[in-house]
Amino acid sequence: MSKKKSSLGRQKIPIEKIPKKSHLQVTFSKRRSGLFKKASELCTLCGVEITIVVFSPADKAFSFGHPEVESIIDRYLVLNPPHESISSTQQLVEAHRNANVRDLNMQLTQLLNHLEMEKKRGEELDHVRKARQRQFWWESSTDDLGFHELIQLKASIEELKKNLAKHVSKIIMMDQTNMDSRIIGVNSNNGLLNRYDHAFDSNKSDAAAFNVAPTLPPPNNNAYYMGFRHGYL
Repeated sequence: MSKKKSSLGRQKIPIEKIPKKSHLQVTFSKRRSGLFKKASELCTLCGVEITIVVFSPADKAFSFGHPEVESIIDRYLVLNPPHESISSTQQLVEAHRNANVRDLNMQLTQLLNHLEMEKKRGEELDHVRKARQRQFWWESSTDDLGFHELIQLKASIEELKKNLAKHVSKIIMMDQTNMDSRIIGVNSNNGLLNRYDHAFDSNKSDAAAFNVAPTLPPPNNNAYYMGFRHGYL
């Protein structure tokens, strides 16, 4: 059986000097930032005064101090108590300055945490955006599409044009059918009216034929004779 490869993520890194200078400088930069961040959190949580001075492998000095690097180093060198030889006014000024520094350190810690959260959120959004681009690649810019994707996009556009042409033809045929139906209806109504007019004219002719005035007998003094003779009586 083949042995499984051991992952370096769970292995304990030995604490010893890094042999490569390039790795040494990178590790120093990362650890220095973490060290200053922890010192700032310690000042905020416990209200302590702290100073850190470190020299890089290239002999460049880096320092962090709360409230000030110089004042803490001077107190350390002279071995004086914190407020032994300063006036009450200076104490108030020092207290006010310390409060401001604590507030600034707290704000810095909050901003760093917020920055870390936004960084993770940006990575998640970037991951979602890339996944969406892979799923809906036709929504991307044509400059970002490959040859096969462009061929597929062209075929999809041509198919869309055919479907649109069929739909337009169908609408035109439906409109033409409705127009023909309306024209046939109008012609039918006109024929019915013509039949009504013809029937009306025929009735009028028949009425005129029956409406003949009767022949009246000629006037005469001998009415009986004339009536008997012509059949009126």
